[in-house]
Amino acid sequence: MSDVAAPTVDEITAHKQIADTLTANIGKIIRGKDEQIRKVLTCLVAGGHILLEDLPGLGKTSMAKSLAFSIAGAHSSQQDDHKHVEFKRIQFTPDLLPMDLIGTHVFDDRNKDFLFKPGPLFSNIVLADEINRASPKVQSALLECMAENQISIGESTYQLDDFFFVIATQNPIEFEGTYPLPAAQLDRFFMKMNFGYASEDKEVEIYNNYLQINKIPQTIEPVVNYAQILDLRNAAEKVHIHPEIVAAVSNIVRATRNDAGIRLGASTRGGIVFLRCLRAFALLNGRSYVIEDDVKGLAHGILNHRLIFKNPEEGNQILSGIVSRELQRLANLKLDR
Repeated sequence: MSDVAAPTVDEITAHKQIADTLTANIGKIIRGKDEQIRKVLTCLVAGGHILLEDLPGLGKTSMAKSLAFSIAGAHSSQQDDHKHVEFKRIQFTPDLLPMDLIGTHVFDDRNKDFLFKPGPLFSNIVLADEINRASPKVQSALLECMAENQISIGESTYQLDDFFFVIATQNPIEFEGTYPLPAAQLDRFFMKMNFGYASEDKEVEIYNNYLQINKIPQTIEPVVNYAQILDLRNAAEKVHIHPEIVAAVSNIVRATRNDAGIRLGASTRGGIVFLRCLRAFALLNGRSYVIEDDVKGLAHGILNHRLIFKNPEEGNQILSGIVSRELQRLANLKLDR
């Protein structure tokens, strides 16, 4: 697949320790959701973005804040008041304008010239809260920055930071005053995921500790740094994927285009995203290679939101059937590592 050397055992151990430390730190706020946290980190390490769709009050916003407060900034020190990576929360509303996200030019009376004032997208971690409450025109302002890590305004193009991660949220039950995300926008998100309700014992634990949980700046301290996240991204690109697993991803993607129950199948971009997430997920779980269970664990989160089913109620069943057929093929091959 690649001439790049796979990470060594020591490197893999160090990278897993970073992932475990980050997961545990976020877990101080997001209780009992280690699997979901690990998938958010998978998108981060894969260099993508994530859409969290769930009911109100289940920790979507807290997840984004906890992640940001857990990572020290590129130039932070212990004396900094804001020693974590730059974090901005944007509340999407119907009256929001594209310039409210990307920024605008303002007139500098002293220099008699227009200066660009960057918007909140010029950050490391951006929380796009209730993204479907803004108009399609505003949603489209995210397309270029999420796909190309840059923002174009007029004749000028501004490069975003290497560490740029969008966490968008939406409520699946309230549709009044909302604008469904178009397929092109959904395709920019590496994964779509829901948190679900906490288990009974974890919910009681949350009730007993809600004062601490509500104070994220006081509860969460940085446990990893900016450079370590970029190191994780570089290491993920070196994770080995067996050619048959690559073929399986291709077969799954192509099968979504030919299934009678699917109106719109996955794009080539979806297949590339699948491979990037598989590498990142394997690394975060302490492996230098991808296994079949990684495909099973990530397929729905990566592909479901990219597909348009003729009968949405049958969507999960259709996709599960496609994935299961490929997993069975891989099982019959008994792949060597």
